[in-house]
Amino acid sequence: VQLQASGGGLVQPGGSLRLSCTASGSIASIGVMGWYRLAPGKQRELVADITSGGSTNYADSVKGRFAISRDNAKNTVYLDLNSLKPEDTAVYYCNSMIGTIRYWGWGTQVTVSS
Repeated sequence: VQLQASGGGLVQPGGSLRLSCTASGSIASIGVMGWYRLAPGKQRELVADITSGGSTNYADSVKGRFAISRDNAKNTVYLDLNSLKPEDTAVYYCNSMIGTIRYWGWGTQVTVSS
């Protein structure tokens, strides 16, 4: 199983980005899918996650600005980042629970700067 993330980049404060992460390989079903981020000098934090049924959970710091969604048919999870702030700068990692194993994708860099 592999998770391929994409969509990061450089954006000005107040801008938007969409991150995508697709799972591929021998997959029967995917449970919770989510996004974490790791910023320099900080601990890794959960940004948002979503169950297979569509229930979502967000970090307080991104509520109202970020939106997580998924397409179960495509084994893909999305993260829409809106009203971006410099403090959102980090490497964003997706993960998925497949069976009893948590798989991680390679990170994608998000930089918010003017």
